[in-house]
Amino acid sequence: TPTDKERVPPLYQMRIFAPDRIVAKSRYWYFVGMLKKMKKGTGEIVSIQQVHEKKPMCIKNIGIWLRYVSRSGQHNMYREYRDLTTCGAVTQCYRDMGARHRARASSIQIMRVERVPASKTRRANIKQFHDSKIKFPLVHRVGKRLHYP
Repeated sequence: TPTDKERVPPLYQMRIFAPDRIVAKSRYWYFVGMLKKMKKGTGEIVSIQQVHEKKPMCIKNIGIWLRYVSRSGQHNMYREYRDLTTCGAVTQCYRDMGARHRARASSIQIMRVERVPASKTRRANIKQFHDSKIKFPLVHRVGKRLHYP
């Protein structure tokens, strides 16, 4: 909000992954309050836009840098996922963190999300899909019996 001291206040932009606009606003004020010592009363949200994927039908390797609070302290982490969209990879991350580390969504802070080229991936469970001759065999196929005795 413009004041007498500061006619043109700075604008802060963030990319926040949230299920809806209300949660996105709440997370924005949470992060801005931590990073810039700004409160909801001294600022205003200019716009909220949903960012759509440029190529949603192309599979991508996505790296996610995050921080989460566990029962023993704060931990930084890097995770990799394969998905069609960035939002899908972030959703996978939230579910994976809940399953493996019992971390709630409120205790996870996503710091950076980037598309990772195949040559730069680190995790074995992602690298296994980079083979051009990969096959998914259907083992133990049992034919349907047409006539029961």
